[in-house]
Amino acid sequence: MSRHVAIVTDSTAYLPRTALERHQITAVPLTVVLGDQALEEGTEISARSVAQALQKRRPVTTSRPSPATFADTYRTVAESGASGIISLHLSSEFSGTYDAAVLAAKEAPVPVRVVDTGMVAMALGFCALAAAETAEAGGDMDEAVAAAEKRAAGTSTYFYVDTLDYLRRGGRIGAAQALLGSALAVKPLLQLTDGRIELLEKVRTASKAIARLEEIAAERAGEGPVDIAVHHLAAAERADALAERLRERVPGLQELHVSEVGAVIGAHTGPGLLGTVISPR
Repeated sequence: MSRHVAIVTDSTAYLPRTALERHQITAVPLTVVLGDQALEEGTEISARSVAQALQKRRPVTTSRPSPATFADTYRTVAESGASGIISLHLSSEFSGTYDAAVLAAKEAPVPVRVVDTGMVAMALGFCALAAAETAEAGGDMDEAVAAAEKRAAGTSTYFYVDTLDYLRRGGRIGAAQALLGSALAVKPLLQLTDGRIELLEKVRTASKAIARLEEIAAERAGEGPVDIAVHHLAAAERADALAERLRERVPGLQELHVSEVGAVIGAHTGPGLLGTVISPR
């Protein structure tokens, strides 16, 4: 049995199934609590179901994986031949997932390095891919962690939501910022900064906000080489159109991922989300 550095992340990375399988990355699921049901993201509940529940104003919350879940994962990965594990997770500002992984790592049968990437969605996914590619090339744990951290430092995430109400309800954006976003019915553009969601700009209409989102993403991407992800929730046509425009505008584009976010992020952003992740190589 060959020994190798294995990569673990969580379900909010929203990596394509093909990428998880190709790089043998394990994604530990977070949980969505819908009414009195606790459902695993990715297998037991879809983002579309969450969007419908939110529109009906049903209570929706999310929950981290337990330390026991991480412990089981680390044990299984070690038994598959891993000599060490890099465990990369969404921002600790959003979730206790990182803390649960840290607790489990102390009892793991092989060394585990747990990293708070400060990212989420494909911003986290690109970090996991960077670590996996480094490990596959023969890099040790320090080199794989460094590759993930370098990718995180260069990655930018911008997104549009129809309303800040869902982020405010879930405590992911402050009440003052939510008021700023809703004043005069403006449409908010947001960014991920130091692992937190910050209000970036206020735009008068949805169409102008999406045009501005495209402009910001293209400027940030520059000449490349760069990977881009476009995420959405219940806004597939918007996402496809934005992706095609970015394909035309970014000369150094390497990989372009277009996907609907999962149930956990959808529970906090609400339907209408449109986001871009710009990740230079």
